[in-house]
Amino acid sequence: MRSTTGHSLHRRLMPAAAALLLAGCAMMTPPQPGQTSDAVLQQWGAPTDRYALPDGAQRLEYASGRWGRTTWMVDVDRDGRVRAAHQVLNEAHFAALAARIVGMSPEQVLLELGRPAERGREGWSGGAFWSWRYPTNDCLWFQVRFDKDRRATSAGYGIDPSCDAPNDRAPSK
Repeated sequence: MRSTTGHSLHRRLMPAAAALLLAGCAMMTPPQPGQTSDAVLQQWGAPTDRYALPDGAQRLEYASGRWGRTTWMVDVDRDGRVRAAHQVLNEAHFAALAARIVGMSPEQVLLELGRPAERGREGWSGGAFWSWRYPTNDCLWFQVRFDKDRRATSAGYGIDPSCDAPNDRAPSK
């Protein structure tokens, strides 16, 4: 005998789930050039960080958090108008950055990618590495390595360790 309780609940939850999905998409509509920074703040809220740019401009960082896979950088001119907005956690941006990463300071890397998902130390060498999750089906993250003098030495892809979590499910019989 087939139960209809699950189907009834499913039918009631689907419209709510669809509404939440659409609301989330609406929130992430990128700011448009010429839009005021006040409008961006009203739509997106407070940025996760701010960076000074030349000529009194600033970059607003909207990072989606440790497990998030997006970081939007919104460049605002000194008059408070959006110049550009980019989702920076993607392979095209990583490739362009990797070509010029050597010698960059942590502050320069933050200006490019925003806050990393994780930061780690490299034992005896005194260096560090930072990792960013990004939209991919391959369970990779982008990593930047720094030497003991806080200068970037390399960048590339690594396996996100969250993908190697132990599987505690009992084997099916």
